[in-house]
Amino acid sequence: MNTDENKPIRILIADDHQMFVDGLKALLKREKDLLVIGEVSSGDQAAEFISHNPPDLLITDISMPGMSGVELTCWVKQHHPEVKVLVLTMYNDREIVNEILMSEAEGCILKNTGKQELTNAIKRIADNSTYYSTEVLNIMMTRLKKHKTIEKNTSLLTPREIEIVKLIMEEYSSEEIAEKLFISKRTVDTHRKNIIQKTNTRTIVGLLKFAIENNLTEYNL
Repeated sequence: MNTDENKPIRILIADDHQMFVDGLKALLKREKDLLVIGEVSSGDQAAEFISHNPPDLLITDISMPGMSGVELTCWVKQHHPEVKVLVLTMYNDREIVNEILMSEAEGCILKNTGKQELTNAIKRIADNSTYYSTEVLNIMMTRLKKHKTIEKNTSLLTPREIEIVKLIMEEYSSEEIAEKLFISKRTVDTHRKNIIQKTNTRTIVGLLKFAIENNLTEYNL
């Protein structure tokens, strides 16, 4: 992922609705730290593009010709796990949201979201966090709480690590966590790596599932 603060976040857009793509590009162009490096109209085209020029972030629709947005996300996570994925969708259907969650996209928001939430989502995800809109998060948490593990799995984490997990779930960035806990960002990043390893979650989205299943989030349904 892009770690140079002077470099913009490189974005690929995958959507087969040209009017929407044009509007999205115009919106993102106003942000000096965001750079659209390409646009494609299908999941297959996106995979081809990413194979030759991986972006920092893929913004993808759910429904596209050929490979769907969920299938594309799964492909990205298998072949280019360093590429973050933000899914934009018109649907808040439970089954679709479940598919997005299982694909381990870093974020999902509805297409009718405002500019501020969209740019906030992009920047949160670029900072190794997650971003799910309130509507999507409600559906996600309802599903996970129904399938939550009975036995607690937090005993393998230190009190400091549990504290950091909770802050991650509150969408604090690594820099914000460091400032809040009076430690360095490097220390926070080390804790994050240890947490991922201990919980065997592989990704920040997997950690989100772990936190919900073990009541490490203060989010209320």
